[in-house]
Amino acid sequence: MKKGEIYSGIVERVEFPNKGIIHTENGDIRIKGCLPGQTVQCVIKSKKSGKAEGSLQEVIKTSPLETEEPVCHLFGVCGGCSYQTLPYKEQLKLKEQQVKKLLDAVIKEPYEWDPVQGSPESLQYRNKMEYSFGDERKDGPLTLGLHKLGSFYDILTTDDCKIVDEDFNLIVSAVLQLCSSFKIPYYHKMTQKGFLRHLVIRRTKKQGEILVHLVTTSQYEGISDGEDTFLEMFKNTVLKLQLGGTVTGILHSVNDGLADMVRSDDTSILYGRDAIYEELLGLCFKITTFSFFQTNSLGAEVLYGKARDYIGDTKDKVLFDLYSGTGTIAQLMAAVAKKVVGVEIVEEAVEAARENAALNHLDNCEFIAGDVLKVLDIIEEKPDLILLDQPRDGINPKALNKIIEYNVDRMVYISCKPTSLARDLEVLQERGYKVIKAGCVDMFPQTVHVETIVALHRKDT
Repeated sequence: MKKGEIYSGIVERVEFPNKGIIHTENGDIRIKGCLPGQTVQCVIKSKKSGKAEGSLQEVIKTSPLETEEPVCHLFGVCGGCSYQTLPYKEQLKLKEQQVKKLLDAVIKEPYEWDPVQGSPESLQYRNKMEYSFGDERKDGPLTLGLHKLGSFYDILTTDDCKIVDEDFNLIVSAVLQLCSSFKIPYYHKMTQKGFLRHLVIRRTKKQGEILVHLVTTSQYEGISDGEDTFLEMFKNTVLKLQLGGTVTGILHSVNDGLADMVRSDDTSILYGRDAIYEELLGLCFKITTFSFFQTNSLGAEVLYGKARDYIGDTKDKVLFDLYSGTGTIAQLMAAVAKKVVGVEIVEEAVEAARENAALNHLDNCEFIAGDVLKVLDIIEEKPDLILLDQPRDGINPKALNKIIEYNVDRMVYISCKPTSLARDLEVLQERGYKVIKAGCVDMFPQTVHVETIVALHRKDT
């Protein structure tokens, strides 16, 4: 089996993260982006330590599980919703099987498996999207949307996306039309020239508040009628739309950084305010444009409700919420805890957490801005319980060691990347913790992603 060789076969199973396995006479091949039962053709892209990795070329025959028609015309081209052809129950079953197999391989003692819980909505559930300006082919017309599957450069116009409210699509379509009429160049990552970079839209599920955020460079040259005129027209274009929700804020940020990410060198408010408000489990949360907030509001209620159940009795206890974001879980726990301390590296998220605590009249919450690894060295308070909602790539091993040294009786670990969770669970078990219960909550219907939640107790308690 050599690089460049072409093979075909039936996908026998799918392992996390969405890697299909086909058997050939020359060995097994792992192929990203497959479904169980599909007959696929692939090309070998690498072989290391006897394991062959293939790149999907074609689905020769669909899986018997694929009984749904795609709801999006970009299905298979966009890099997003690859599970659309599966009934939602099958999506949940597939995710549950992948995660449980991963955890079973590392959990050393019997534990309770909590069956996967689905999202209250399987479509139109996302409350945030980050769109990129670009083109679908070199020197093609301006596009605004998401990356084409497997491409770093090609951008598809996604103005009919089905996992967001229709308001998102209307805004994308109107903004693209405006920018195209101005003939404004997008920012080219190779040449580092151009103006348009990203459009970020947030929409709260319960209040229907909308925040629209345009991100550009400072390279205004060549824009007809000038930057101020364009930004005024951008604002008016959004405000004139007939939307189901209410636009409460329109922002403009300048980003001259080289990284292809949404960030700000300077942000101005073109209209309204710089935040929206969402309700979760009876509490109100302020969400700014750069704040981390779960992208599925109704699903977050399911996940955080489960986290409260997993952590158990918190009366008269001090709880550390590490990697706390805007402090959502911390505040949901605060009502039944002595005190909650949240630690988060993003300063804006910490400010939002503090504002949210005041908004919810919670005086037993403390939020600290900084890297968990460093902050744990200076916190004088000692926790009774710890809740971890880790970064995607897992917890820094040195930080995990400090967390374990607190020797708390109970922890709850939430993860959007179960491979990282599995790695950390091995360390936690070696250091005296036992997995009591684990399960999944699907926060990302139609996609390969899922949240995993684990309850851990010290063995000597």
